Amino acid sequence: MRIETNLADLHFKLTKYNDAITILNKLTYELKKKEDKQLLVESQLVESKVYHALENLPKAKAALTSVKTVANSIYVVPQLQAEIDQMSGLIAADEKDYSTAYSYFYETFEGYRSMNEIEKAGFAFKFMLFSKIMNRQSEDSLALINSAISLKFQSRNVEAMKEVALANKQ
Repeated sequence: MRIETNLADLHFKLTKYNDAITILNKLTYELKKKEDKQLLVESQLVESKVYHALENLPKAKAALTSVKTVANSIYVVPQLQAEIDQMSGLIAADEKDYSTAYSYFYETFEGYRSMNEIEKAGFAFKFMLFSKIMNRQSEDSLALINSAISLKFQSRNVEAMKEVALANKQ
């Protein structure tokens, strides 16, 4: 079942979404029967990602809600928790709830930063900036960019976000 979960994730990464959904539908049924909560969380998170990629927001959100429900009853490793928070932020941003999205992206950022996953933390940082800009809080995004915490994450993309924030401010 772990191999099938990894295969579904690989199909997702290769943009073979229908193949991933086919595997995940069978797998979810089997995992619920076996009550393997850890693997169920992982497979449903992949399912949420696939539906999000297919722009089926209701199903992505439903799968993510299932993930959170099961995850609340078990210990979730920090890496997986950061992925759950990131997915939550993406869905909140799609729903134009940028304040909530920012909160999730901040949790993702802190999770990856604590694990020294600099590249993934930088990705979350950009989404934090995006959320602030979309919420018409350009001053906050500029303050984040100029903060000491952001020094590791300065890049061409962050400079572009800074220019967008300045334009939004004007």
